Amino acid sequence: MMGLPKTIMTENEYLAFERAAEERHIYVDGEIFAMAGESGEHADIITNTVQSLANQLDDGPCRVRTGNSRVRSGPLPKSPRRPRGLYSYPDIFVICEEPKYLDEYRDVVLNPKVIVEILSESTEAFDRGGKFTRYQDYNPTLSDYILVSQDRPRIEHYHREKDGSWKYTRVDGLKAVLKIDSIKCKLKAADVYKRINFKADPDK
Repeated sequence: MMGLPKTIMTENEYLAFERAAEERHIYVDGEIFAMAGESGEHADIITNTVQSLANQLDDGPCRVRTGNSRVRSGPLPKSPRRPRGLYSYPDIFVICEEPKYLDEYRDVVLNPKVIVEILSESTEAFDRGGKFTRYQDYNPTLSDYILVSQDRPRIEHYHREKDGSWKYTRVDGLKAVLKIDSIKCKLKAADVYKRINFKADPDK
């Protein structure tokens, strides 16, 4: 994620800018940041994961999205001069029941159920920190947040409990299987990491 010259935008200004732009940008409290390009491994992991989830969800009440769909996470704006909010492009997300959109353009989703992010050096800190905090605070439909490593077979899973707390689970190795009970799916590491060749163990 790369910062651009600092210009504070309202949400409406950002949406108008973004819908006309050729590249994708994240919006954080009035500032916009260009999204970094993805590696081949990143692209393959996304494709593998989408295929796995789509096959399992089939024609049920949930659907998987990726690519150019944005998710909004933030309070309703009280003043255009002091914008607050996050517009992000999750690598993968699942919507259950009918999608709820911000406006008639139908390109900003308000009700993600599951979000999956593929970690990279440039975005990992934000994915684990500020972005996840926004998702927790402002996306009440979100039940599962999943982080997939690129440099080793590791999948991390945060699940929102009934009391609002978050339970953390981690699975390691290509034989591992992560259960996502909220959407009745499983992520097999062997499927997620198909065609990925890992380097020597980074912990050694």
